[in-house]
Amino acid sequence: MDLFSKAINEDTNLLPHGGTVKYYGKLFSETEANRYFEVLLNTIEWKNDEAFIMGKHIITKRKVAWYGDENYSYTYSRSSKTALPWTAELLELKSIAEKKTGTMFNSCLLNLYHSGDEGMAYHSDDEKALAKNSAIASMSFGAERKFLFKHKQTKETIGTFLEHGSLLIMADETQTNWLHRLPPTKKVSRPRINLTFRTMLG
Repeated sequence: MDLFSKAINEDTNLLPHGGTVKYYGKLFSETEANRYFEVLLNTIEWKNDEAFIMGKHIITKRKVAWYGDENYSYTYSRSSKTALPWTAELLELKSIAEKKTGTMFNSCLLNLYHSGDEGMAYHSDDEKALAKNSAIASMSFGAERKFLFKHKQTKETIGTFLEHGSLLIMADETQTNWLHRLPPTKKVSRPRINLTFRTMLG
């Protein structure tokens, strides 16, 4: 039985220049993907995200969690987090992402979007704590959502959809040259969990 809705060319770079983004499509059967979604939803130590924007302390509806090999400190939007020890399921998913992409990761930032009303503005994952031009593997469970890239200079945009149980990797100079976002949508009412496996500097 074909588990996948369409053929995916894993070698295709979605970006026309200035970086590398590859979409591997669904890595799991529907049953497996559903199981991981439920386990992550119920066992991860979710907390509302915080940010300091234009002097204001913002607490988001979106929830986050930060895990890693060590108790790495990660600061973005002027808010810091200390990594928690890996759960068994996160280690399983990290291993799958590493085998698929050929890249080793030492940490994972997770996001929980309760519905399409919650999204993420354009940004780059280029904090100094991350190894420069290191790959970031994005694994998705739950609602399918649109994902957009915008070039910092030319402003050209590229879009794709991230499916339930799928994997995408952003590598090379992607964070230097491109912004990315998860736009809000009224068309989605179900939640989505996103795992971004990263490489922190020691």
